[in-house]
Amino acid sequence: MKSPPSLARLYAQAAVTSSLHRGDSLPDSVYELSDQSIDPGRLAAYQRVCGFRVSDELPPTYLHVLAFPLSVALMVERAFPFPLVGLVHVTNSITVVRPVRAGESVSFTVRAQDLRAHPAGRQLDLVAYARVGGEIVWSGRSTYLRRGKPVEPRSERAALAEQSGAVAFVRVPENIGRRYGAVSGDRNPIHLHALSARAFGFPQAIAHGMWLKARTLVALEGRLPEAYTVDVAFKTPVLLPSAVAIATERTSDGWGLDVRAARSGRPHLAGSVHAGTSA
Repeated sequence: MKSPPSLARLYAQAAVTSSLHRGDSLPDSVYELSDQSIDPGRLAAYQRVCGFRVSDELPPTYLHVLAFPLSVALMVERAFPFPLVGLVHVTNSITVVRPVRAGESVSFTVRAQDLRAHPAGRQLDLVAYARVGGEIVWSGRSTYLRRGKPVEPRSERAALAEQSGAVAFVRVPENIGRRYGAVSGDRNPIHLHALSARAFGFPQAIAHGMWLKARTLVALEGRLPEAYTVDVAFKTPVLLPSAVAIATERTSDGWGLDVRAARSGRPHLAGSVHAGTSA
């Protein structure tokens, strides 16, 4: 396709077709979006919402935003085994092969892979690639969980150690879901207002997980290598408004990431950055 599908239309479609998704296999569909130019205004707005410096270099998480409509289009297919509503984004991995600049034309490919069992249900991966001139410059893997009847009892959580490394305290305002939704196109109701979030079982609106990942990477801006991989696991949602403590610690091959609630210490995100690629 030449232009990205509308997320608003796809979310509306997901709402009315949720009962139609059944099955035990993933569709073989491959979604492609070719030769996309980068809108500098939208890029700058995204950088400001997430806390990045405004520049012509795309943050690694921005390419996820550009590929995301293809992922949603795949997930609302009748052949996709689960309804979109209720899927939980549990992990995300991004590999930067080289920096991408706003003047470049980028093409995207998205497919679903590896439907597998999980102690709390089943999970699968949505895999995306970004290419410039036929060369892979970026890849992303988002793992989603479809909760079901647990197959094993929940284990006791081990006590968390104190955060280590440099710690930055960040206020997360009540409107961050609406602001991020405006620049990303992801206006899922659970992120927009407390009232719409309650309809899906949340006491308040929650921050987008990919906003939190982006805001965490801001702490390392200017210190990342040309090529790297950043893996994160989303632990618990950030209720809005809130405040978080973002810890970054040097490791032997990169950085450790640890984001928790500033007051309670509840874990929100854990991850790592290491040099090199796997694309």
